Amino acid sequence: MLPVNINEDIKPLSDFRAGVSACIQQVNTTKRPMVITQHGKGVAVLTDIKEFEAMQARIDLLDELYKAETQVAEGFGVEHNQAKKMIMSGLNA
Repeated sequence: MLPVNINEDIKPLSDFRAGVSACIQQVNTTKRPMVITQHGKGVAVLTDIKEFEAMQARIDLLDELYKAETQVAEGFGVEHNQAKKMIMSGLNA
């Protein structure tokens, strides 16, 4: 995901309401998220759906890596040579 352009990608809620279509078009064109503010504070982020899906996929992968690292740290891992042997015996079966 591209970084937010502070001059273009931060919109007050009132501006967002007045130009929802233009905001959506901007997000789809630039592939940058848009931060919606209310009373000067960020309250929501509008992003392109493909960028959102890619972000979710990265988060899911990181979550799986975290789980694997936790399992290895808790002693549930398998040594490389043992894993290789298990895979090779499955292929030869």
